[in-house]
Amino acid sequence: MTDVSSDRYTHGRSRYLPIAEHGLIGDLRSVALVGTDGTIDWYCCPAFDSPSVFGSILDARRGGSFELAAAVPARTKQFYFPDTNVLITRFFTGDGVGEVQDFMPVTGAAAEAERHRLIRRVLCVRGSVPFRTRVAPRFDYGARPHTLRRVDDMAVFATDGLSLALTSTVPLETDGPDVCADFKLAEGESAVLALDQVGGEVAPRRCARLEAEEQFAATVTYWRRWLSASRYRGRWREMVHRSALTLKLLTYAPTGAIVAAPTTSLPEQLGGERNWDYRYVWVRDAAFCVYALLRLGFSGEAEAFMEFVTRHITPGDGKPSGPLQIMYGIDGRTDLPESELTHLEGHHGSAPVRIGNGAAEQLQLDIYGALIDSVYLYDKWARPVSSDQWDDVCGLVDWVCDHWDQPDEGVWETRGGRKNFLYSRLMCWVAIERAIRMANRRGLPADLPRWQGCRDAIYRRIHTRGWSRTRRAFVQHEDGDVLDAAVLMMPLTKFIAPTDPKWLSTLDALTHDLVSDSLVYRYDPLASPDGLRGDEGTFSICSFWYVEALVHAGRLEEARLAFEKMLTYANHLGLYAEEISQAGEQQGNFPQAFTHLALISAAFNLDRALG
Repeated sequence: MTDVSSDRYTHGRSRYLPIAEHGLIGDLRSVALVGTDGTIDWYCCPAFDSPSVFGSILDARRGGSFELAAAVPARTKQFYFPDTNVLITRFFTGDGVGEVQDFMPVTGAAAEAERHRLIRRVLCVRGSVPFRTRVAPRFDYGARPHTLRRVDDMAVFATDGLSLALTSTVPLETDGPDVCADFKLAEGESAVLALDQVGGEVAPRRCARLEAEEQFAATVTYWRRWLSASRYRGRWREMVHRSALTLKLLTYAPTGAIVAAPTTSLPEQLGGERNWDYRYVWVRDAAFCVYALLRLGFSGEAEAFMEFVTRHITPGDGKPSGPLQIMYGIDGRTDLPESELTHLEGHHGSAPVRIGNGAAEQLQLDIYGALIDSVYLYDKWARPVSSDQWDDVCGLVDWVCDHWDQPDEGVWETRGGRKNFLYSRLMCWVAIERAIRMANRRGLPADLPRWQGCRDAIYRRIHTRGWSRTRRAFVQHEDGDVLDAAVLMMPLTKFIAPTDPKWLSTLDALTHDLVSDSLVYRYDPLASPDGLRGDEGTFSICSFWYVEALVHAGRLEEARLAFEKMLTYANHLGLYAEEISQAGEQQGNFPQAFTHLALISAAFNLDRALG
């Protein structure tokens, strides 16, 4: 329960909520982050990677926000309407209890989808509660001024490229470039505020109480119908289903893309420079998402992503980064230039705020294994790949056979120079091995002698140059002694038996050096400089990989305890950012797809092992 009795606003925000104090809503095109005090701190319109309209999570005073809360001291609680992505924030005051229901209707109608409607439904459920709202959009990451036009009970905020219409069932007042309202509700009464993108074929339209109620019911029905396809019936159903619902929110319906996270520049360390834009399609992250969703029975999302891959990610033009980029725009674009927004101070003053991502030009060989493994699983569990898709797979595997032994930037996108990373070698092995399986199972044409020779060469190379006799462990890069949590994937990809003495020795070394109360660090940046200043927290996906590695090694009690501990680090809604700080706080972009898909996989495999 959060105490919001101390006002964090003085005509604009005066402090930041922690990253974890937020919930997520969305319409499969964009999302909004809603704080536990009822304020929308982050919203990009009309798409995930559009400039922000509300961005106070990155600059409390310049970023813009949509405030809606009890106007008197209140305690708050936040939860999801069961089995949905409808978020409810409750306010407990001295005279009553009120709640705000936040949601974005999901619709297949093209015109309505372009509206990107965001509905905030306010109810008084006990006694009486005074509320206040301030809608303060700041377009283009707070850099572009807007005009405000009033039409009866509607306010239209407009810039050259974007217009948003706010409709309200309570009287609005103009305050400079913003609108605000104070109103009081008695038990059983309600109010509605709705924000629409308007222009072109989308005309402004009011949102009456009845329409809001109908759209609430339709949105609940949509999410429950979608979730009903899940096959998971295990011990951690609530957490697994919340992770599945979160992954679905991170899909971009028009193209089938899956973003790594819906935010940019939330810091991996407060005051540090490790701030990145994650609102793009990482081949690695999205491919692993396909695995997690297929595990649960959501083949439609896997099929949509495969269509995105077929349309946009094909063996290509011989760039230095290889035939694939490590990431793409949600529309498939390849140009993602990185720049800094110097007018924003960053979350808690953690500059720089970056948009775009320069890592798009890196060479990361592991992405080929992640992608082809997802194609293999899709072919096995959902639908056989087409002949054209198989030709693309063959093209990628042939490229991997030619280039697997060169240094790259690695899975963690280090900016300290290329190395011969073990994980990159491992996933090249996965790429070739899975393609061989597909060819053999379906009798597909392939240069099997060559592929098998390359696969076996990689295997031998990892066992000779990726193994440190000094550390008695597989290490981060060839001929070194630095440990890296990425090697936890070795038994998970079936490269090595989970009870192999060399693997068990590696697992013990990782536990000793990189694990802290079940939380796992990626690597030690002091021992392996990554070109960036500062420290980082433990990496949550690695913590779930660690659970799976323990499961496969037969250490079930340790695995279950580690998993249960990890669940305690989720936020109040079951959401995870990328990392967890020394104090147990969420750090980095939020929520992160990578973490939630790893939770699903760990829960699935731990359940199966426990019986």
